[in-house]
Amino acid sequence: MQIYLPIAEISVNAFLLLGLGGIVGILSGMFGVGGGFLMTPLLFFIGIPPAVAVATEANQIVASSFSGVLAHFKRKTVDLRMGTVLLIGGLVGAALGVVVFNYLKAQGQVDLLVKLCYVIFLGVIGGLMFIESLNAIRKTSKGATPKRKKHNWIHGLPFKMRFRVSGLYISVIPPLIVGVLVGILAAIMGVGGGYIMVPAMIYLLGMPTKVVVGTSLFQIIFVTAFTTMLHATTNFTVDIVLAVLLLVGGVFGAQIGTRIGVKMKAEQLRILLAIMVLAVCGKLAFDLLVMPFDVFSIAAGGH
Repeated sequence: MQIYLPIAEISVNAFLLLGLGGIVGILSGMFGVGGGFLMTPLLFFIGIPPAVAVATEANQIVASSFSGVLAHFKRKTVDLRMGTVLLIGGLVGAALGVVVFNYLKAQGQVDLLVKLCYVIFLGVIGGLMFIESLNAIRKTSKGATPKRKKHNWIHGLPFKMRFRVSGLYISVIPPLIVGVLVGILAAIMGVGGGYIMVPAMIYLLGMPTKVVVGTSLFQIIFVTAFTTMLHATTNFTVDIVLAVLLLVGGVFGAQIGTRIGVKMKAEQLRILLAIMVLAVCGKLAFDLLVMPFDVFSIAAGGH
């Protein structure tokens, strides 16, 4: 069933969009990531213009993350205090990111920037997560319990706060910085930033994995909602028809993903996420190298 997307100005199969929303919703519930790092490139692949994909995907992430976080609230695996600190940084970062996005859009460089950002970030994050997860699985198979570093340079920073749900007493500076970076990425790349947030919360802040997923989703909801609002009012690139179809699929998928995630080991979840990140990175890099942009496609009347 073909449906016309007014802002993207193309026709797409409605069931394809519902299916994509569902798949990304499942990932959101399983891993605590908004799913945008997969959905936005998938939208590129089916012909949605990058500027529209970024702004609209931020909207879909709100719904799938909200659905996922409700399931985590029931299990009491959300650290609201940590989530609020991350959120403050995230809102500042999102505002900065939209300013950069609008500037590049005016220069006509936004499509290339978005795709390059994806290749770089997904490659780095996916590689690091894959190596770490392999090491953790190897240690577990030998019978050794993977040790979390209890003390590093972060524990010496000032402005400490107690995060009871996470069992931490650390400075608010690192969570604020992580929040700002994730907010910038949400605005420029149309992602919730969970694929950076989750590893940062585990390895940098030392949070328990079971609390990380719900807390990450809590922060993502508000940052992406704020980002969507800014894009809608400054860029007019949010396609409501596209957003609704992705949203419906995402809400159902997140509930399924949360159930699957609870039954899997943390190391297995992390290595699966790393493999998916690297796969999307490889496809995007291939498209950039093998099929360069048609520089005339943005001309009036060009197809």
